[in-house]
Amino acid sequence: MLRVAVVGSGPSGCYTAQQLVQQDPEVRVDVLDRLPCPYGLVRYGVAPDHEKIKSLQASLRTVLEHERVRFLGGVRVGGPGGVPVKVLRGLYDAVVYCVGAATDRHLGIPGEELPGCWSATEFVAWYSAHPDAADAGFLRDVRSAVVIGAGNVAVDVTRMLMRGAAELRPTDMPQGALDTLAESGVGEVRMVARRGPAQARFTTKELRELGTLPGTQVLVEPGDLALDPAGPETLPAVQRRNLEVLRGWAEQPPSGIDRHIRLRFFLRPVELLADGGRVGAVRFERTAPDGRGGVTGTGRYEEVPAQLVLRSVGYRGVPLEGLPFDEASGTVPHLAGRVVRDGVASPGEYVAGWIKRGPSGVIGTNRPCAKETVASLLADASEPARSDVPEDAVPALLAAGIEPVVWDGWLAIERAEAELGARLGRGVVKLADWDTLLAVARSSQPPSQPRP
Repeated sequence: MLRVAVVGSGPSGCYTAQQLVQQDPEVRVDVLDRLPCPYGLVRYGVAPDHEKIKSLQASLRTVLEHERVRFLGGVRVGGPGGVPVKVLRGLYDAVVYCVGAATDRHLGIPGEELPGCWSATEFVAWYSAHPDAADAGFLRDVRSAVVIGAGNVAVDVTRMLMRGAAELRPTDMPQGALDTLAESGVGEVRMVARRGPAQARFTTKELRELGTLPGTQVLVEPGDLALDPAGPETLPAVQRRNLEVLRGWAEQPPSGIDRHIRLRFFLRPVELLADGGRVGAVRFERTAPDGRGGVTGTGRYEEVPAQLVLRSVGYRGVPLEGLPFDEASGTVPHLAGRVVRDGVASPGEYVAGWIKRGPSGVIGTNRPCAKETVASLLADASEPARSDVPEDAVPALLAAGIEPVVWDGWLAIERAEAELGARLGRGVVKLADWDTLLAVARSSQPPSQPRP
């Protein structure tokens, strides 16, 4: 019987576990996660007001409740206090790393280290109740904000900054974040891209949502649209629809509303300017199409006031101690999902998801990615099985001082979040700190006795 560890319980990890149990009638899968809660970015990256996408948790839940799949939360792999990669490999026939892309890309410009400049990843983690996040004073004394980027995450954080408390109250947003956003004095958000609207990565559905926010007008510079050399008839359908939406906003007369979202294009950030020891403005260089799909600087500059700058220019994988890592791509080197060490596939080590292919695609893209990796794993498993793999890895984890949070512990967290929401007169409200999550989870299981 094959025993496999899947590290990471987000979509790529769950789809990997699903492929394993569907294709091998005897395999046993432990899905490990350093957090006590499953689902990865579906829980901690999808905007609270996107209930349809968040409902994907139901399908991931079905995988984790399969009789041959076991969830083990609170298990760090690699790094201080974690299970070394080499040790984990000895506890299973195979290990699949589905650890995603945990950090963000930087702008690489002067002033980026100033207080008030954050990654969109940090901001999303805060309002999504990630236990590593904290209220770092994102919105303190903020009147205007700049979001740098033109993808769906940039649209999400722009929308969250301008959402009203009445609209956010029905979501599972933690109470502290809800209170902070409700009291926010942000009156204007600029979402800025260095290229034109035809190159923007947001989807039309996400874009249109900006125009549905009560008491907020979306403004687009007609000149930005005129600069784009691409003719609508030459563009893919999504870009054509995006341009139609943007043109509609550009043609709207001023409404007298004093809360604005301004969408700007062909502006490249070159410096963040300080005011009183924190971000006070962003200096942009005007860009122009270079005729090859990119842009070039024009030598013309403008400064935009902002007390908050959120960069949303892409995710990036981080090295996991004990695994090879390609710094250029931010991924683990692999061949069809097989981890490659020194040019050779490493027996029993695999990757799937963003750490395998980079931060590309949508949630569903993880399915074929997982399928390829599992095909490689099962093909390799046709060789004689190892005889030194323990029947159950949990005793070794406990001996190492790691007490996993099992499925019953996660169910206890779910109940506690529903009870908290009921006390606050809301729906489910997420718990947001490590101590509370672990205390709730472990109160539901006998000490050192994870479910077999």
